[in-house]
Amino acid sequence: MNDTIAWLLASSEPWTRYRALLDLLDRPAGDAEVRAARAEMLAHPQVQALVERAATWGSEPLKRHNDAGHSLYALSTLADFGLRADDPGLGAVVDRVLAHQAPEGAFQTVVNIPTRFGGTGEDAWTWIVCDAPTVLYALLDLGLAGDERVQHAIDHLVGLVDDNGWRCAAAPELGRFRGPGRKDDPCPVANVYTLKALAAAAEHGRSDLLEGDTARKGIEMLLGHWAERGQRKMYLFGIGTDFQKLKYPLVWYDLLHVTDVLSRFPGVHADARFGEMLEALAAQADGQGRYTATSMYRAWKGWSFADKKAPSPWLTLLALRVLKRSGHPAFGSWAHFE
Repeated sequence: MNDTIAWLLASSEPWTRYRALLDLLDRPAGDAEVRAARAEMLAHPQVQALVERAATWGSEPLKRHNDAGHSLYALSTLADFGLRADDPGLGAVVDRVLAHQAPEGAFQTVVNIPTRFGGTGEDAWTWIVCDAPTVLYALLDLGLAGDERVQHAIDHLVGLVDDNGWRCAAAPELGRFRGPGRKDDPCPVANVYTLKALAAAAEHGRSDLLEGDTARKGIEMLLGHWAERGQRKMYLFGIGTDFQKLKYPLVWYDLLHVTDVLSRFPGVHADARFGEMLEALAAQADGQGRYTATSMYRAWKGWSFADKKAPSPWLTLLALRVLKRSGHPAFGSWAHFE
C-alpha cells in the first residue's frame, strides 16, 4: 500500500479515514473498517462541536457569503464528512432547515443585507443563489433526496439557469437586489454552488443532471473563466494567486472548490482547460504527495486544514479524490495501492 494512503488511514482524523476508505479505496459502507471509522467520527469531540454549531441554524444572520464560521458551513462540512440526517443531533437541525422553504422552491437562510448593498439592513428569512444551493447540497448529502421539498428545490435551481450559466438571482421579496457585477454576467461562485448541488442530486437519483444543457452552461462558464484568468473579473471574482491557494471548508471561489465540483461531471475530465486546473492542483503536493493549506479560515483554527505549517490529511484526501475521479496520473503515482 502506498505511503500516502497509509498515512491517511493512520490519521487521527476519523472523518479522513472514513472518506479515504469509501472514496479512495472504494470500500462498501458495510465494511467493518468503514463502520468503525464512521462510529469514531460521530463520537469525536470536534464533530460533536460542529453538530452543536449547526444546531444554531436560524439564530444568526448570514451577512457575507464567505463567512466560514456561520452555521451554514458547519452543516455543509458535516455533509462533506458523510453524516446523515438521522445521526445524533442532526434531526432537529434538518427539521428547522426544511421548515423554511420559499414558495418558488429555494430553502431559506436568515440573511441581513446592508442598505448600502440594496437591502433593508434587517434580518429576514430569504434566499440568494449564493446560499440556497449550499443548503440544498447539504440536505441531499445528509440523505434527504427522497423528500418532495428537496426535489422542488432542485427543480427551482435548474430553472434559474441562463444561457451563460447562473447569474445573480434572489428571492422576489428582495426586489432589484443583486451582487456587484453587470446584470447579464454569470456569477462564478453561484455557478460553483449550483453545480455542486446538482452533482449531489445526480449522485442521489437524478443522474440526468450530470449531462445535458443545464449543467453544460454552468461548466462552460467556469472553464471559460479559467481560460480568461488574469483578464476578466465577474462579480468581483477573478482567477489569480488567491484563487490557487488551498483552503477548506469549501466556501468560496478557489481552485480546490472548483476542481472538486467539476470533477463530479465525467464529461469535463477530457477538457484541456480542466486538465490545466488539475495540474495546478497536483503541483501543490509535497514530495510525499501530501497537501498543506496555503490559506485558512480563522473560525476553523484547530483543524488540520487550517494549519499552514503541516500537511493536512483532510486536504490531502480531498485533492487525491479530485485526481482519482478525474483519472489524473498523479493519483496513480502517489496513491497506487494493492
